[in-house]
Amino acid sequence: MGRTAAFFDLDKTVIARSSVLAFGRPFRHGGLITRRVMLRGAFEQFLFAMSGADEDQVQRMRDHVTAMCTGWDVAQVRDIVRETLHDVIDPLVYDEAVALIQQHQAQGHDVVLVSASGEEVVGPIGELLGAQHVIATRMVAADGIYTGEIEFYAYGPNKAEAVRQLARSNGYNLSACYAYSDSSTDLPMLELVGHPTAVNPDRALRRTAAERGWPVLTFSLAVPLRQRLRPVPTITAGAVGALLGAAAAVVFVLQRRRTHQEAKIHRHRVLRGSQ
Repeated sequence: MGRTAAFFDLDKTVIARSSVLAFGRPFRHGGLITRRVMLRGAFEQFLFAMSGADEDQVQRMRDHVTAMCTGWDVAQVRDIVRETLHDVIDPLVYDEAVALIQQHQAQGHDVVLVSASGEEVVGPIGELLGAQHVIATRMVAADGIYTGEIEFYAYGPNKAEAVRQLARSNGYNLSACYAYSDSSTDLPMLELVGHPTAVNPDRALRRTAAERGWPVLTFSLAVPLRQRLRPVPTITAGAVGALLGAAAAVVFVLQRRRTHQEAKIHRHRVLRGSQ
């Protein structure tokens, strides 16, 4: 039968905006970009959100990001992402996405984060969410510096091919697997699995989902991720003993009060009878 995995697109499916551009402010503070470049990135993100991820828009986003990253120090990028990960990503994560990821994990499914963003950004986010694997864009680096060339672009048909290869290497039965995305550009990935779902879909994907009877989910921002992922406290044997001891003490005090009250009522009745 094979194993089961759930493949999650990242931007606008698990988080509310572009994962790369979300780090614009930390990158600026780290000296990697200027305010002008950051504002241009914000404008590109606005157009992306308003017009949807059509081929031209995604290509413009790709060109902007690769031009922006050319010459960056890879180690510095990784350090900035890890140091600011919670502050940047926590407010952007969809509460419903976290719940869905945890539901798949509870059923023994592997969770795979799939994104066109760079692996230096997607990898730490995947670790934060507890994903078993990530599929992300890989940029070429020479002597620890990005050259501006792309080794693998995790977009469209490339995403689907990477999912297919991961399924072969990990023994996933794609007909039993799940996939979630907001964009019609991810149709090749959605069509690979037996359980595709549209999340916050653009118009083209919403139309396709309606035609094919796919589920459609709407996610919204909610509880910060660090609160959602806070572990449940473990009750130790000592803690149980302390709780039982405290409970016994409470019962003892209440019993003494009750006995004292009953004795008081008895004395009062005796006095009334003697009168």
